[in-house]
Amino acid sequence: MIKVYFIINPISGKGKHNITQEYVASFFNKDTHRVVAHYSTYKKHAIELTQQALREDADIIVACGGDGTIHEVATELVGKEVAFGIVPVGSGNGLASNLSIPKDIEKAIIRVRDGHVIKMDVGTLNGEYFFSNMGFGIDATIIDKYERSGKRKLGAYIKASLNSAQEFKAKRVQVTYNGMTKEVNPLLLFISNSNEMGYNMSLTPKASLTDGLLDYLMVPKINLFKQLTFGFYVLFKMTDKFRKTDYIQTDHIIVEIPDQQTNGLQMDGEYYEFDANKFEIKVLKGALQVIC
Repeated sequence: MIKVYFIINPISGKGKHNITQEYVASFFNKDTHRVVAHYSTYKKHAIELTQQALREDADIIVACGGDGTIHEVATELVGKEVAFGIVPVGSGNGLASNLSIPKDIEKAIIRVRDGHVIKMDVGTLNGEYFFSNMGFGIDATIIDKYERSGKRKLGAYIKASLNSAQEFKAKRVQVTYNGMTKEVNPLLLFISNSNEMGYNMSLTPKASLTDGLLDYLMVPKINLFKQLTFGFYVLFKMTDKFRKTDYIQTDHIIVEIPDQQTNGLQMDGEYYEFDANKFEIKVLKGALQVIC
């Protein structure tokens, strides 16, 4: 009997998805599959529910929600022989899109049932996992403002981006990779495992989930006009062609922010604050078994 656990965020996608135990079970043969659905009701609840599913020897654990729910569930499955499924019902859905998982709920559940498993790379930052991307620059400020707005829409993200462009203050940062250390004042310091960050936008179009590398993109502090110019490069997925871009692929990066002891950053579209000013970023090759 194959045990399939669905971890469902009932408020993702404005709470309109109405995914229930009966609904998800209807896609599976009851003679061969045991389907269980649990609902997350507070931040990090999906972590607890995933741990419970693991104790009950789940074979497949499925995150039904947005980037936050996906991140919480996937965090508990790194390095484990349990397949990870995704039913994207959030707003950005960058990782799901990179994996070619349908946005249609019915098709995504069928993909969980019939899809194949790949071994996906996982990024780590001081021991914390990220699956899509993370960043220290203006993207973190945008995510902070976006979360504070309380609105999960593209319009709110664009508004947060414009406000951040006017208010962002660059920090002095030391970056080490491939045996070199550079001092930079980045507008954007973005490290990605995925070639999409959500809303069909990409800062690292060359990135792959299975190449054992992270894509590093640094854009220095530039004036507002050049920021808008860079925005056009983003729209056309040509960020590596922007003249001031530092774009490399590597498996190990150290970022130091010597002038600040507490630093905000974004991981997988969520804002975090760390009481640290040195960050080691690495890749764990093939550490997550994901259905796509």
